[in-house]
Amino acid sequence: MSPRNSVAEARRTRQRIVERGIALASCDGLEGLTIGRLAAELKMSKAGVLGHFGTKEALQLATLEGAAAAFSRLVWEPAADVEPGLPRLRAVCEAWIAYLDLDAGRAVFPGGCFFTTASIEFDARGGPVREAVARMSRVWRRRLAAEVRTAVAAGDLPADTDPDQVVFELIGLFMALNQEIQLFAAPDATDRTRRALDRLLGPRRERPAI
Repeated sequence: MSPRNSVAEARRTRQRIVERGIALASCDGLEGLTIGRLAAELKMSKAGVLGHFGTKEALQLATLEGAAAAFSRLVWEPAADVEPGLPRLRAVCEAWIAYLDLDAGRAVFPGGCFFTTASIEFDARGGPVREAVARMSRVWRRRLAAEVRTAVAAGDLPADTDPDQVVFELIGLFMALNQEIQLFAAPDATDRTRRALDRLLGPRRERPAI
């Protein structure tokens, strides 16, 4: 095998480990993610898994980065080409609902919202994993707040809207949706979420054709 093929194969193997780690951690948390368990799941040796990461903490951090990329692909990218501001924010919220409730999200995150699980698991701890969870959460909040500010500037939300307050309520709403789906299997959870979004962002409406 050529050196180039060896590097490509190592990257594919690492990606397989990360993808499986994301699925396991969404159900059992990042602390439940161990070298031994991944090796058994992927039919690899422990040394084979360890060789790609070195430590459990490095594995956890790589899994977090992979989960963030998957979340962006499922929730942000479907809305990326929508008009900035309220239309895009609405589209993001619909993709966020789908990420929690539909097959596309469950295929990647079978245990529900990965970041809700990680934030609860690490919110009272210190260290690099907690810092990474907090950093990724802040990036997402800033992205949402930017869309709120654009919506205010466009006149789609009231001029006195507090973007940080809207984001605070959006985060709480989607954490509640995750719990309703995961813990209670509530069949009306997505409908309730959409009604709450209408109260927070205003009724959905079609823009007039130009």
